[in-house]
Amino acid sequence: MQEFAAVIRRQCCWSALSLIMAGMLLWLCCSGAVHAQGEEAAEPPSSGEGVEVADVIVDGRVILKVRGTLAFPAARRAAEIRRQIIAAAHDESIPAGAVTLNEKEDRTLLMAGNRMLLDLFDADAEIEGLSRQILAESKQVRLQEAIANYRRDRSPPVLLTKSLYALAATLIAVGLLFGFWKGFRSLDNLVERRLREHIKTLEAKSARFIRSQQLAKFLRGLVKGLHAVLIALTLYFCLNFVLGLYPWTRGFAIWLFDLILNPLGEMGKGLLATIPDLVFLLILFFVTRYVLGMIHVFFRGIDSGAVKLASFERDWAWPTYRILRLVVVVFALVVAYPHIPGSQSEAFKGISILLGLIVSLGSSSIIGNIIAGYSLTYRRPFKIGDRIRINDTVGEVMEIRVLVTRLRSLKNEEVVIPNTAVLNGEVINYSTLGRQQGLILHTTVGIGYETPWRQVEAMLKQAAGRTSGLLKKPKPFVLQKALGDFAVTYELNAYCTDPKNMAHIYSALYRNILDVFNEYGVGIMTPSYVEDPPEPKLVPQDQWYAAPATPPSASGSG
Repeated sequence: MQEFAAVIRRQCCWSALSLIMAGMLLWLCCSGAVHAQGEEAAEPPSSGEGVEVADVIVDGRVILKVRGTLAFPAARRAAEIRRQIIAAAHDESIPAGAVTLNEKEDRTLLMAGNRMLLDLFDADAEIEGLSRQILAESKQVRLQEAIANYRRDRSPPVLLTKSLYALAATLIAVGLLFGFWKGFRSLDNLVERRLREHIKTLEAKSARFIRSQQLAKFLRGLVKGLHAVLIALTLYFCLNFVLGLYPWTRGFAIWLFDLILNPLGEMGKGLLATIPDLVFLLILFFVTRYVLGMIHVFFRGIDSGAVKLASFERDWAWPTYRILRLVVVVFALVVAYPHIPGSQSEAFKGISILLGLIVSLGSSSIIGNIIAGYSLTYRRPFKIGDRIRINDTVGEVMEIRVLVTRLRSLKNEEVVIPNTAVLNGEVINYSTLGRQQGLILHTTVGIGYETPWRQVEAMLKQAAGRTSGLLKKPKPFVLQKALGDFAVTYELNAYCTDPKNMAHIYSALYRNILDVFNEYGVGIMTPSYVEDPPEPKLVPQDQWYAAPATPPSASGSG
C-alpha cells in the first residue's frame, strides 16, 4: 500500500507540473495569436457584390483589400501593392509615417517618397460605401502601420526578444513532453501492477463476466491514446507559436493555426445552430417514451386480466402492443426527420435512399414472415402446447415468434418453420377439439371374405376396449371402407382426449388388434389372388355371430 501511495503521489506531482507548464505555453500562444491577429482585426473585410477582391498580405497580415478590373485583376494588383510596400520599407530614406496623399481629378495616389503605393478610384470608394477622401485617409494609416511593423519585426532587438520567447516556448514544450512521459509511464505501471489485481477480484465476483486481461489492455490503450494526443497538442502549439514570432514564417503559422481552428469553429457554429433542433428532438424523445410507456401499461393490464375488452383475446395483447409501438416510433421518426442535423444535405438524402433500397431488396422474405406471424397470431390456428401437423411435420408447439414457429417433433427434435410456410401450408391441429370433444384415432385392417364381418367388428371393438388412453364413451365404432378384390377393409374409430400421447396409444392399439385376432384365429390380410378356390369363400349363417360377436337376441343390436 505504501508503494501504491508513493506511485499516486509521484503521478499527481508530475500531472500538476505538466498542467502548469501547459498553461504557460497556452498563455504564450494566446498572446502571440492576439498580437499576430491584432492588425487583421482592425478593419473588417468588405467587398462589393459581384466585384473581384484580393487581400494585400505582408508578413502574414492582411493590410487591406483591393478590387480588380478585367485589364488589371485583383490578385495582380494586390501583388504589386505588396511589392511596393516592401520596397518602401526597405528604403531607409523614407520615414515610416511619410505616406502622403496626392489628389488627382479621377483618383487619389498614396505615395511613400517617390514610390506610389496605391491608387484609389471612386469605384473603390463606392464598394466600401465611403467617400474617396475618407477611404484614402484610412488606407494611409494602414500603409504607415504596415511599413512601421515591417521594419520593427526585423529590427535586432525585436528579433532577439522573440528568439528568447521561442527558446522559452521550446523549453516549456520539452518540459511538458518529459512530464507527460514520466506521468504516463507511472500511470501505465500503475495499471499493470495494481489495477490488474483489483480487476481479477472483480472478475471472480462477476462469474468471469469481465476478462481482466482484456480490461487491462483497454486501460493501457486509453492511457497511450491520451498520451499521444497531449504530445501532438504540445508540438502543435509550440510550433505554431515559434513560427508566428518571425515575420518570414508568420504566414505559415497563421495557416497552420487556421488549419485546426477553422474546422473546429465550423463545427462549433454548426453545433450552436442545431441547438433548437436538438432541444426539439430531446422533447420528442421524452414524449414518445411517455406514450410508449402508457401503451405498455395498458396492454400489460390486458395480458394480466386486469383490463378486459369485449372480443379481444388476452393472447393478442403483446402482438398488438408491438404493432402500436412500431406505429408510434415510425410517426416519431417522421416528425423528427426534418430536425435531424444534416437531414437536408444531399449526402444524407443519398445515404437514406441507399439504405432504403438495401432494406427493400434484402428484407422481402423477412417482411413476409412478419406479416404471416401477425396473421397467425390473430387467426389463432394453434397455441403453445398444441399437437399440430404442418405439411409433413408433426410436433408440439414450443414457441410462436414473429418470424418463425418452433415445434418439438415426436423424436424430440426442434423444428423451425418460417411463418410464410405455416400460412401457405396445411395446418392440422389435434389438440383444439381433442381436449373438448375427443380426437378420433383410426386405423384400417383388411380381412378376408370368409370371416364374418360381425366377428371382425366385435374383435376390433374388443381391441379398442383393451387399449388404455381410448375413451369408453363415446363408444368405438367400425366402418367398412371398401370391398376389395381380396379383402374387406375395416376402419376402427375410437375417441381420445390426450393428443400428445397419440403415438403410444396407436402402438398399444396395434398390439391389441394383433393379440385379439390371434386369439380367435383370424388372419389379417388375405394372401394375393392366384386362382379361383375350389369352394366359394362364404360364411355360413350359423357362423355369422362367431365369438366374441353376440347375436341380436343377446345384445339387442345387429
